[in-house]
Amino acid sequence: MNDNKTVKITLVRSLIGTKKSHRETIRGLGLKKINSYSILNDTPAIRGMIRKVCYLLRCE
Repeated sequence: MNDNKTVKITLVRSLIGTKKSHRETIRGLGLKKINSYSILNDTPAIRGMIRKVCYLLRCE
């Protein structure tokens, strides 16, 4: 009965030309290069970070 929901996020666009705060958010999500992915727990904080930089990511 473990309800740990996760979300897989993949960086699909370059960080060149983005705001510094957006680059820092991407690093906070554990992403470095294009096509790198991270599997994170689905929490409100993570959802907020994803929403901030949704134009750079693909979520599954």
